Order: sequence, then structure tokens, then C-alpha cells
Amino acid sequence: MVTMKTRHFINKLQRQLIEDAIRDAEQKTSGEIVVLIHHKPVQDAVAFARNEFLRRGLQETKERNAVLIFVAPESQSFALIGDEGVHQKCGDTFWSELAATMQGDFRAGNYTAALLDGIERAGALLAEHFPARPDDKNELPNRVIEQ
Repeated sequence: MVTMKTRHFINKLQRQLIEDAIRDAEQKTSGEIVVLIHHKPVQDAVAFARNEFLRRGLQETKERNAVLIFVAPESQSFALIGDEGVHQKCGDTFWSELAATMQGDFRAGNYTAALLDGIERAGALLAEHFPARPDDKNELPNRVIEQ
């Protein structure tokens, strides 16, 4: 990621666009997408994101099809975590390609675009493998979570 401080990252973030993208993506799938911005440095973004995934109960979705997009601007790091149902459908290649796309946006200072890319591509994957059903319920909030 490009050098940034949390305040700068947060000030440039267009939350409404991100939340609209989450809502739009989830209308096509039974899957769930969560964006979490962590305001303090972390040593290992992937390990921290995995812990947050479990702590927030994202593994409790009906089809195990939640995706967490985690960003720690102070550490200049991010992580993508898909539950076991999602990972079985897409494998490591999908996550590597998505991370590379998002990293390019982050490096260019296009923070909102990075998150929108992540949401759009994760949403497309979820819609392909976990299409929306008539009885589908929105299991998680469609907002940017900050801690």
C-alpha cells in the first residue's frame, strides 16, 4: 500500500459508495460481504482478519459464504477472508488476483476504488456460486465497520 495514515485513508473513503456496492452485490447472492477498517497497526493482517472473521461470527452464515475485506491503513496492509463455502468454490487463485487488483488501487491512492473492486469481484463470485434465493435474508449489516 502507499504510505498513508488512518486519518487520511478514512477522510478519502467514500462510505456511501462502498455501502451501496455491498447492498447491490448482496442483492444478487445469498452471500455476505463485510468491509472492516481497523484504525490501529497490526503485525499480520491475514491472522488479524481471520480472528475478526470468527469474533464477528461471519462463519455462522447459513451457507458459509461470507467474505471479509479487512484494511489496516496504519500498517499499510489488507486481507481478504472467505468462509469455507466460498473458498471451496474459488480457491487461492481468485484471492491472489483480487488482492493484486486491490493492491494496485491502494498504491495509486484510490482507496474507495480498491474496496469497490473487491466488493464487485467478490459479489460476482458469490452470485455465480450462491445465487439469491426467494427466502434469502440479509444476515449481516451492509455498512463499513470501523474499529
